[in-house]
Amino acid sequence: MKQKAQTEVGLIATDGNNRSTTRTHAAKEKVQISNIKHIIAIASGKGGVGKSTISTNLAVSLAGRGFKVGLLDADVYGPSQPKLLGIKDKPQSPDGQIILPPRNHGVSMMSLGLMMPEDEAIVWRGPMLIGALQQMLTHVQWGQLDILLVDLPPGTGDVPLTLSQKVEITGSIIVSTPQDIALIDAKKGINMFRRMNVPILGLIENMASFTCDNCHKQHHPFGAGGAKREADRQKIPFLGEIPLDLSIR
Repeated sequence: MKQKAQTEVGLIATDGNNRSTTRTHAAKEKVQISNIKHIIAIASGKGGVGKSTISTNLAVSLAGRGFKVGLLDADVYGPSQPKLLGIKDKPQSPDGQIILPPRNHGVSMMSLGLMMPEDEAIVWRGPMLIGALQQMLTHVQWGQLDILLVDLPPGTGDVPLTLSQKVEITGSIIVSTPQDIALIDAKKGINMFRRMNVPILGLIENMASFTCDNCHKQHHPFGAGGAKREADRQKIPFLGEIPLDLSIR
């Protein structure tokens, strides 16, 4: 049976029975997104390492430095950018085709979280997700952007693979926490981008430490320096450590 999900502004994803969608997914040609200078993927092999929070803060920081920034929330099963950026307004569409992304903190953002009720699970198969991703890339009027950050879902599944195949990515940033179990999955993400010939801009260690309010001593609840050592082993740049901090939380 053919399945279809459609929002108020015409964002449609279809399953594998739609032959044209399947052919598009398999095609080698990359989608040309005009007016976007650089696309940077923010990825993690494992969920719960703070990838989306880092994506948001990076977008706002870049906008604060004068860059024109967009943020695509491609973490379709757990879209969190509307909450993180404080955006509640639904995207507008003047013609039912082109989507105008809402803005806050100087960042244009598009997310399936703006289309669905907050407590409703997105239960879609891979080809449906791919259709939604392609339309968020090509049907959103991003305008002139210096950088489009793409907040990818954890792992090495359909969405990061399709993004790597379909658009020209300037580079990827991998986010991990210091402990071995997170770094094992981070290495898978690094290997995926290498296989897809996507440059790796570097590795970020999140939740690296916290400073006790009482003793003012720095603690490392997940171990110390794991991501730095892995970056050295992988011969990729280490972009820095981000502590556990109440203002970020």
